[in-house]
Amino acid sequence: YFDGIPKSSFAEYMREWWLLVGLLCIPLLAVYLHIPPPQLSPALLTWRSAGAFFTFRSNNIFYRETYGAVGSSDVVILLHGFPTSSLDWYKIWEPLNRRFNRVIALDFLGFGFSDKPRPHRYSIFEQASVVEALVSHLGLTEQRVNLLSHDYGDTVALELLYRSDHNRTGHLTINSLCLSNGGIFPETHHPRFLQKLLKDSSFLSPVLTRLTNYMVFSKGLGDVFGPYTQPTDAEFLDMWTGVRFNDGNLVMDSILQFINQRDQHRDRWVGALTSTFIPASIPFVPPNPMLSFSFRKLVQRSTVSVLDEHISHYPQLEDPTGFLNAYFSFINAF
Repeated sequence: YFDGIPKSSFAEYMREWWLLVGLLCIPLLAVYLHIPPPQLSPALLTWRSAGAFFTFRSNNIFYRETYGAVGSSDVVILLHGFPTSSLDWYKIWEPLNRRFNRVIALDFLGFGFSDKPRPHRYSIFEQASVVEALVSHLGLTEQRVNLLSHDYGDTVALELLYRSDHNRTGHLTINSLCLSNGGIFPETHHPRFLQKLLKDSSFLSPVLTRLTNYMVFSKGLGDVFGPYTQPTDAEFLDMWTGVRFNDGNLVMDSILQFINQRDQHRDRWVGALTSTFIPASIPFVPPNPMLSFSFRKLVQRSTVSVLDEHISHYPQLEDPTGFLNAYFSFINAF
């Protein structure tokens, strides 16, 4: 007996109660999982209207290009990180435009305003081919270009470097390489718990991608910013809107395979970095001394710039002035 009720009757009562709760939750969950994406903010609308699209293997790829410094032929290509987009560069766009003749950024396949096909086997190799196709589309195949990358974009840059140094068909002619916070040495990179679940759990990942919402996203992303350099609510929402655009949240598990690809192809990508004679730099955040040590020791023409300790994973957003000073000091040294 439980409070005067026979155990068998109580168990039956609890089964019926949970069945009723389940029946009530099903329509609520169905509505939740089909919440439409947020509307594009004025900032996102402006960013998209300033860009254009080109076609890569039947997919539309968003890019933005501006002409800047007169009398210079220098070109810089900006490669963004996971899970955000080319908008990551908006705070440093104009200063770059005053230094370079052409400033170019794109949204990788599966990111931002670009198409997000599913099912699809996303890979660093394919993203490098997207960049090469964009360079060809813009008529820059013979032009020396400077690569400025962040996070996921760092690994794409290393694949581009490998192809360039091995004279692969369609390769870029790279003038310089600046990598920021991209786990370029896999042994120094530690994925977050949710990233591990998404990339390694074939059963859970489709559920998790649908259950991830703005609150979960902003909390996770906020954790990789410094305590005093957090994005504004509007910036968080723009980042989340970029993910949700074209149902991008549903391909995050596929894109996250890049972490496994880094391990699988370490020799190829770290080898490209350690054997190249192209000038390479990292803006270095003090809490990561192992990365700085490895970079100085292994990369031949390396430059390491120390940034303020109050910033974290997104230096171009958290301290755009310090980040630019470090980059310009590197780029103007040769």
